[in-house]
Amino acid sequence: MSAIFDLILKNGTVVNHDGVGARDVAVRGSQVAELGSFTADQAAQTIDCTGLHILPGVIDTQVHLREPGGEHKEDLETGGRAAVMGGVTGVFEMPNTNPLTITAAAHADKIARATDRMYCDFAFYIGGTRDNAYQLAELERLPGCSGVKVFMGSSTGSLLVEDNEGVELVLSNISRRAAFHSEDEFRLIERMDERIPGDPRSHPVWRDPEAARLCTERLLAIARKTGARIHVLHISTAEEWPLLAANKDIASVEVTPHHLTLVAPGDYERLGALVQMNPPVRDAGHQAALWQGIASGVADILGSDHAPHTLEEKQKPYPQSPSGAPGVQTLVPVMLDHVNAGRLTIERFVDMTSHGPNRLFQIAGKGRIAEGYDADFTIVDMKAERTITNDWIESRCGWTPYDGVKVKGWPAGTIIRGRQVMWNDELIGTAGGQAMRFAETL
Repeated sequence: MSAIFDLILKNGTVVNHDGVGARDVAVRGSQVAELGSFTADQAAQTIDCTGLHILPGVIDTQVHLREPGGEHKEDLETGGRAAVMGGVTGVFEMPNTNPLTITAAAHADKIARATDRMYCDFAFYIGGTRDNAYQLAELERLPGCSGVKVFMGSSTGSLLVEDNEGVELVLSNISRRAAFHSEDEFRLIERMDERIPGDPRSHPVWRDPEAARLCTERLLAIARKTGARIHVLHISTAEEWPLLAANKDIASVEVTPHHLTLVAPGDYERLGALVQMNPPVRDAGHQAALWQGIASGVADILGSDHAPHTLEEKQKPYPQSPSGAPGVQTLVPVMLDHVNAGRLTIERFVDMTSHGPNRLFQIAGKGRIAEGYDADFTIVDMKAERTITNDWIESRCGWTPYDGVKVKGWPAGTIIRGRQVMWNDELIGTAGGQAMRFAETL
């Protein structure tokens, strides 16, 4: 009998939009062909997934890969390696590179740099500014563009749009869902004296919950006025959830593994500026509100906010130390540990890392294990107990705030468009990353 499929994933537990169950997955070319029960002689290659869960490929919709301009701490190649080693099949990359990704030429340059050089698939945000607002209707429709990203706080130069008029100008000129960093720049400037030199524990005091609440309240009002769809990134405060819950028709919500896992003040005392992020890691009360946001369904997706810096940079005395930490490679194991601890179900994890990105951003052919979809799979061992270490990290920065942390649940394999790119902590084959497609711009 000649093979009728290129690949069969056999004896695994499939987690998908219709539940959790034992099924085989058959792949033809780059797409899912069938789900059911198959024999090994029906395919050119069979992967035994006994004891493993087969998830739709995890999509991390917030990463900073630093190229061009910051390649000493990360580039598209190393960032893509980190992604697939952690079970991530696709990423959305942010525009705060040097030069900024605010023109068609800069976007095309990133696409060219990433194609067949990154191991994972990719899309790139266009930065929304006052200067390019009238071009955004065209820019947001470029091939491989995941949409518009706006920084209302925590940026510099033209990429910072801190005022209501500027945000309204951007939102009035686009039709796709726009992503926002929501911290009130005016309050941050007023409170800079709250920073205590040499003490990163003062970071969440300076960037207090009110800075986030004020900005999110302003943003929601502007989105309502303009009729725009917005995506509010890395929510970190209890105060924002009632606002977001009351505006779910226009606002989607991201939470991050580090805000769900790390906590003030203990982790600042243990790790110093390695846990310095924007918005900050906060206390246990705010963290509990994030988990309630997941339980209530207000939180839509998980994003890592992967933002690497070198250890040398992070060891500068606060506040000279930069904010951000690597996270794309640890997203899956950290969150699977939470699944095993009973904080969310495996179905909810899949909803927040595959189905959610597909639903919010209309990614074409990704986010489900279904006939005709891309054969993207994150294959995990829910029983594996491992310790995350710096030497496992593929990111050029070479460290993680989770160094030495024991987790239960580990990425066993990464398959992208039918190509096996990682298995048992080893990269396989060559990079073949391609730009993602979006239903709104086909």
